[in-house]
Amino acid sequence: MSSRHPLPFDPIDRAAQLWQDRIGPAATMAAVTNVMRVQQILQSSVDAALRPHGLTFARYEALVLLLFSRQGSLPMNVMGQRLQLHPTSVTNIVDRLQADHLVERNGDPTDRRTTLVAITEAGRQRQKVATVALTDIGFGLVGLNDAQTAQLTALLTQVRRAAGDFTDPR
Repeated sequence: MSSRHPLPFDPIDRAAQLWQDRIGPAATMAAVTNVMRVQQILQSSVDAALRPHGLTFARYEALVLLLFSRQGSLPMNVMGQRLQLHPTSVTNIVDRLQADHLVERNGDPTDRRTTLVAITEAGRQRQKVATVALTDIGFGLVGLNDAQTAQLTALLTQVRRAAGDFTDPR
């Protein structure tokens, strides 16, 4: 979401011009600043869409992850790996989802040390209506056509790969 009173100029472009004049090449600074600002816009849009459903994006992602799993359940440590979150964050997310009866914790019958998290029917229903809310707003990503969205995804994936976010031979 944008501010209610948009500026009559692009402040990032203005900062890049000043940076160029006073510090040096500004292309990377402008790109990163744009990414950070777009993240704020997307986060605001997604939060607004999910708030009526009692979810944050992290909780929504956890429900989707469980829904995508073969059995509708995963060990907590696997959830942390797939969501790329610290175990404490996964515990907090699962605690909130469990308090809302959207997931349940169960012991793993094959390994007593492992806790499985399973999506409930209420969790499936909440994920379904939240997905409609998110897709209705295009996940907050506005102003791009399908080809541009694919290009943006490819470029950001390159940055993530180069940063070591994942290993993929492609």
